[in-house]
Amino acid sequence: MAIAAENTVPAAWRENLQFLRGLVANPSGVSSVFPSSPALARAIAAQVDPSRPGTVLELGPGTGAVTRALLERGILPSRLRLVERDDRFVDLLRKRFAGASVEQGDALDIRAIHEGHDGPLTAIVSGLPLLNFPVMVRRQLLEDALTWLPPGAPFIQLSFGMSPPVPSGVRWKVRRAGVILRNIPPARVWTYTRD
Repeated sequence: MAIAAENTVPAAWRENLQFLRGLVANPSGVSSVFPSSPALARAIAAQVDPSRPGTVLELGPGTGAVTRALLERGILPSRLRLVERDDRFVDLLRKRFAGASVEQGDALDIRAIHEGHDGPLTAIVSGLPLLNFPVMVRRQLLEDALTWLPPGAPFIQLSFGMSPPVPSGVRWKVRRAGVILRNIPPARVWTYTRD
């Protein structure tokens, strides 16, 4: 039993250390000091309907905590498209999630990401630290994302703020899908859909 504990603890610490390195290298590009907790990852994944056809686009997956929860939810690896800026996270994601499409790129530039991809989207899941960006950047990302999502398909955003990163607009509505206190720091899950 002690051997099993030794094998799991270093891996968890290595993941946290990798996350901290990402934070030091690019403070505005990492949403949290720690990866998403299993409770937060499950709350995000619960917003995705596995029976709806198409690809799940994950923006800023980091070390893959939410990716793992999406797989547990029943999303096949072949339906996952992960876009991550940090090359260390990209390498880690490719090792962990064989069968998923892992791309290195700027997840804020969703127009470039979506260019050349014609298939339907089931959902867009965002781990991007939107509150670190100007309001106009947030709104543009959301507007572009909702353009490619079919009506009713969610754009799911985690946030550590009390209010949604982008308030309800004329063309979309936002709903708080959960408050996760068992996360460091406590987090909220927001879903956006277009009318």
